[in-house]
Amino acid sequence: MPKVHIRKKALTRGRHSIYLDFSPPIRNKRTGKPQRFEFLDIFVYDKPENNIERRHNSETMELVENLRANRLLDIQNRNYGFISNRDRSASFVDYFKEFINTKTRSDCDNNAMSYRYFVAFAGQDVIFNDLDGFLCEDYKNFMLSGPGISRRGRPISRNTAANYYAKFRSALERAYKQGLITVDLKSQTSPIKLKETHREQLELEEFQLLVDTPAKSDLVKRAAIFSGLTGLRFSDVKTLTWGEVRGSAGKYYLQFTQEKTEGAEILPVSDQAIAVLGEREEGHQRCFNNLHYSNVKPVFNDWLESAGIGKNITFHSFRHTFATLQLEFGTDILTVSKLLGHKVIKTTLIYTKVKDKMKIEATGRIKLNLKNMRKNNGKTKNPK
Repeated sequence: MPKVHIRKKALTRGRHSIYLDFSPPIRNKRTGKPQRFEFLDIFVYDKPENNIERRHNSETMELVENLRANRLLDIQNRNYGFISNRDRSASFVDYFKEFINTKTRSDCDNNAMSYRYFVAFAGQDVIFNDLDGFLCEDYKNFMLSGPGISRRGRPISRNTAANYYAKFRSALERAYKQGLITVDLKSQTSPIKLKETHREQLELEEFQLLVDTPAKSDLVKRAAIFSGLTGLRFSDVKTLTWGEVRGSAGKYYLQFTQEKTEGAEILPVSDQAIAVLGEREEGHQRCFNNLHYSNVKPVFNDWLESAGIGKNITFHSFRHTFATLQLEFGTDILTVSKLLGHKVIKTTLIYTKVKDKMKIEATGRIKLNLKNMRKNNGKTKNPK
């Protein structure tokens, strides 16, 4: 049976500080370490000399007794998940902004926009104590309504809403693990289901055409080609350093941490991919220094038009291109999954739906001898 005791510690000038003593110690969710004491930053007079000091002692001890009872209730009801009042009243909005800024070092617009959408919904004054299932559900419905808060006021798609809401749920997950909230709200809320969309990618001939076509920015062009040869996301291309490029001819590999999943990766890459990087620099230098996502679209529009490619190709399309071309050339799905850094193969299976060319080829793989069938049924036509 857990207990919470009120303890005193001698101070100067005839005073004692008051603190709580947990028996047995509880686990602090933020640090993961046992916590025995909670110091309250309040005091009582050892020998009160007047009515003011006596009233101070009486009111202070009444407050401490209430705190002790509340802490005991917290321990019993929340499986020893102690969170101080100061943590509960801290700003979740500030926390979410910090989470977005540190989650990825890339400057992709959707990171900042996910924060802006939450503020547009809830305002700037949301504290951790305000977070509950009702707020999460209301925010999901707000996102599903497709509000447009950008300068142009365009409504967002369901998949964009799903992406922004997923970042919010990830922030809730981290807050729970750090002990800033007592309920695992991520597990109690469901994500916004993605709408299946057509994934644009390049045919090999189109990929080669872009290699041969000049672009306004050689930096953006090389970064895109590198993504198509390695399958890396923009965020990983942007932050890749020369120190993470290792090996030698025929045995090159990248040793890095994925920005999106924070998973440590060792990715074999081709000599051609290394050639795209250019001349090697110091280990701390980025391979694509000063690469910014905001510069990609203007370059792509002109580059694709010059190459005569009418598809809606984004930077991420080069990752799709890598995956689909690998599958088309016979690389097994498990290997492709590992090359893409997917944690589960289910994520990779989406690429098996893309290639119509593969479907057409697959239909001709089952071949039968139909001679006897033609003898028995004169209506059977010769296969073309």
